[in-house]
Amino acid sequence: MIAELFTTTVLVGILASGIRLSTPYLFASLGETFGQKSGVLNLGVEGIMLLGAFAAFYTTFITENLWLGLLAAIIVGGIMGLAVAVISVTLKAQQGISGIGIYLFGLGMSELLFRKTLGTVEIVSGFSSIYIPFLSDIPILGEIFFQQNLLVYFAYIMVPVSWFVLSKTTLGLKIRAVGENPEAADTLGVSVSGVRYFTQIFGGVMSGIAGASLSIALLNVFQQNLTSGLGFIAVALVYFGGWRPLGVLVGSLIFSMVNALQLWVQVLNIPIPSDIAVMMPYVLTILALVIAVQRVRPPSALTKPYERGG
Repeated sequence: MIAELFTTTVLVGILASGIRLSTPYLFASLGETFGQKSGVLNLGVEGIMLLGAFAAFYTTFITENLWLGLLAAIIVGGIMGLAVAVISVTLKAQQGISGIGIYLFGLGMSELLFRKTLGTVEIVSGFSSIYIPFLSDIPILGEIFFQQNLLVYFAYIMVPVSWFVLSKTTLGLKIRAVGENPEAADTLGVSVSGVRYFTQIFGGVMSGIAGASLSIALLNVFQQNLTSGLGFIAVALVYFGGWRPLGVLVGSLIFSMVNALQLWVQVLNIPIPSDIAVMMPYVLTILALVIAVQRVRPPSALTKPYERGG
């Protein structure tokens, strides 16, 4: 039965699913890349994704407007990113512990809101696939790359945009300077707090969109703990990608392809224990972190609060 995995239909299905499933990884990881490049670690990505997913789903459910749902996720994500900035930048709390606090808040609040508003699993009509003229008709490649929903295309567009901003703009230079040497950046007139506030709010917005991509584009449902650890994998992908958008893209594709593979293994009833199949992305997370720690160097000021004259 394993031979069924190597048929053209199944391979195309795995690749198309992998491209689609990489969307939340990309949004969350790219946003977290900006934050970590400025020196702030946010382990609360998962909690922000959950709140963004709920906000998008519930708004879409009551208004039947996907764009309002996406806007709600952006607003909620931005507010949570602002909260992270206040806690980590202004109050200078220990970033690992405060990030776990943000995660627990997002987990608990999303479950509470779900029980009080919906009470049971509902469905909505999410973003549908957009067939790009001519390109979608290309055999195999068209089905894999050019028959996806709008948020998938947007996620992939954000990869070169993020690279350009971080590598080729004054803003990117300031972000990198603050993350490597905040004292020197401050001496040159760069607002360390301002840059870090911007990156955390931006990261929150991206995490909110990542949550929305799950609830109103990929799954079209909301349930308790919808993300199931995806936010923590997104943080790990930043390390795996070496704090580079292209590296994050490669890592996101690896994880999403493994996830797509385990889903197809279950669909085809291949005699591999389902628990082992479900564990594969998380085992890969551990391996990726082990490899990343040995081959890349994080921003010098990562997790270190900055205080002028300190």
